[in-house]
Amino acid sequence: MSVVTFLLPAPARFGAQRWLPDVARAFGRADVATQTPGRRAQLARHVDLPDGSWPLAALSRQVDAGDAGAPETAWLRADPVWLRPDINGVRLMAHGDALGVSTDDCAALLPALQEMFADAGFQLDAPVPARWYLRLPRDTRLPAFPDPSDALGTDLSEFEDTSPDARRWRALGSEAQILLHNHPWNAARAAAGRPPINALWFWGGGTLPEARAGGGAAPRQVYTDDATLHALAAGAAGAQALPSRWPDLDLDLDPGAAALFDLSALRDLRQLQADWLQPALAAMKRGRIAVLTLDDEDGSVFALRRWHRLRMWRAPRTPAAKPS
Repeated sequence: MSVVTFLLPAPARFGAQRWLPDVARAFGRADVATQTPGRRAQLARHVDLPDGSWPLAALSRQVDAGDAGAPETAWLRADPVWLRPDINGVRLMAHGDALGVSTDDCAALLPALQEMFADAGFQLDAPVPARWYLRLPRDTRLPAFPDPSDALGTDLSEFEDTSPDARRWRALGSEAQILLHNHPWNAARAAAGRPPINALWFWGGGTLPEARAGGGAAPRQVYTDDATLHALAAGAAGAQALPSRWPDLDLDLDPGAAALFDLSALRDLRQLQADWLQPALAAMKRGRIAVLTLDDEDGSVFALRRWHRLRMWRAPRTPAAKPS
């Protein structure tokens, strides 16, 4: 392995935690570029999709059920979510796995929703409890839906779409909300101290593409616990669960070898540095890594090469620091 990429969260996720001097000194010598911020843009830097499309529903459907390539078919995620009204509007509080959706939840809630969507000409199912899918005719017009990860915790008025294509889906979403709000199963969830499943989140629509790992050093192996990246990587590279720390691999120096580790869920900066950054820097010092890249959700990309250790005059710098 000669090229290693770590995907990091936005630096603000670490709050007031401190970067270690040796880590800041090492990455102060790296090349730094500013790219488009956001999780979708971060992932798109490492997986190439046709025409800048984002058909995540079809890609994840292929992983979950293996039938996304059905002829004349498009897919749309219709994931279960929890919306909460407040004084300023309505906020997305949780979605998918964070809701703890079970097969019992699906068995209780899906039938009424399936009937509703069948009247509109669409088929709804849930091969995985946290990921629900609408099967659509290939030529179905879809607006540009936001990813739930981008909307989490925000006022949904920020994502309001008044286009003709969006109006139809807004009406379907409202009808689904009414069904879910009135469903006795949600009262049972509330009585058990669990958040309601009171809406569906449409996103990731499109047809199954041939996903290709992108960039000059394509990741041959992807390590992630994120279902979105797993689906994106499955068609182009091997995808495995993220290990708990930097793996003690027998690294090679093949210039074409590369691996990507998705650390975007980490919130403990000490753990990030002790379990990942310091061991990777040590591996680079031993000649086992040629390029170590940090790519954070704010769009800062640090590329550290072995010879950069000679840039001793450079000041320490971390992803949290802004260019001077």
